[in-house]
Amino acid sequence: MNRPAGRRPRAARGAVPRHNDRRRTFPAVPPREAADGRFAATWWGNAWTAALERTALDQARLARGRAYAEGGHVDAITVTPGRVVAYVHGSRIRPYRTEIRMRTLGDEGWELFLDEAAARPEHMAALLDKEVPHALEAVAGLLPAPGDLLPDCSCPDDGFPCKHAAALCYQAARLLDEDPFVLFLMRGRGEGELLAELSRRNAARSAAETGPAAPVLPAVPAREVLAVRPLPPLPAPLPPPELPGRPAVFPPDPYAPDPLALDLLAGEAAARAHAFLTTGRDPVAALTPWQDAVRLAAAHPGSGLTASTRALYRDLAHALGRTPTDLARAVAAWRQGGAEGLAVLEEPWDPPAGPFDRAGPALTAAGRPGFRPRHNRLSGPGIQLRLGRDGLWYPYESDRDREDWWPRGTPDADPVRALTALAGR
Repeated sequence: MNRPAGRRPRAARGAVPRHNDRRRTFPAVPPREAADGRFAATWWGNAWTAALERTALDQARLARGRAYAEGGHVDAITVTPGRVVAYVHGSRIRPYRTEIRMRTLGDEGWELFLDEAAARPEHMAALLDKEVPHALEAVAGLLPAPGDLLPDCSCPDDGFPCKHAAALCYQAARLLDEDPFVLFLMRGRGEGELLAELSRRNAARSAAETGPAAPVLPAVPAREVLAVRPLPPLPAPLPPPELPGRPAVFPPDPYAPDPLALDLLAGEAAARAHAFLTTGRDPVAALTPWQDAVRLAAAHPGSGLTASTRALYRDLAHALGRTPTDLARAVAAWRQGGAEGLAVLEEPWDPPAGPFDRAGPALTAAGRPGFRPRHNRLSGPGIQLRLGRDGLWYPYESDRDREDWWPRGTPDADPVRALTALAGR
């Protein structure tokens, strides 16, 4: 039957609500080793890694993956039913998106698990103490058998598994050490969902054993309930965090931007929000779209025009009708002097008499004659000084036979010092 446009179907009876706990993201796990030399500290954590190790086709890749895990190459891990996802850093600058897939437990298996857990108080106590009894695992087969874990990675290595997937598998074992409810989430059920169902079954079992009892409900006069009472004062606001938070791991979506681009935008949003929270000012609000694009490109990590940097420059320049070369030159100016450095690059102006007129004789006295004045610029063979509205001289360089000026060196209030620093680079 066709539904009217704009209407969503009503949730089926017993369906899990959208505000469930079937998605959890954990920060990067610090390296550590069990006391007996094994990678994980619990029997279920080591059973997890053993399931992959027994079916791995290349033990060398497993060893490198374990070294990656111990070296902190695995970023935050996101766990959803049947899937464990993280970005893993390899030999290249851009991390690889890596995941481990497994089958979820069916309704029949969960019924067996819940009945067994609710039937014995020691099982309930063990689960609340973050322990997995062997008897409970045996009932439902929660831990993976050899071949149950299916690794996948965006790297070009077609090993089974590659070292990045092996690193993720080892780090997931440490998550299981800390909280076995992560294993239940991997198999399809969230912690709150399981605890609520266990509490319901335990209460039903206790009621059946003790028999029904008449509830004693206290009576409260209506005038007391409806009486006007002064509200307590609001609590003091929490102190702002010391640093901006890190963005979450973004799952792949064919209709969404690249996950690394989302990481960059989310990190920028977190930094702006933190600055506004701590200073009351938005440091980016007064910038034009072009200035903001230059600022973003200038803050991009990495040295040189790497593949990710070239892609960032290309996309930002295309969005604003500029060329990547325009953006690269503007980034050099921004790194030289921020917004003022970009203005010196793009906005010639006519300074009043004073420092500009005294610069020529000062350069001549220093043994550097022959600079030609034009607007706020003094040009010589392959070298140029530009006076900014902030009173600083910004050095530029170009090939002697071209007018292709690029910001170089550090601005200075003294033109001779600015030129000397440029010559000494």
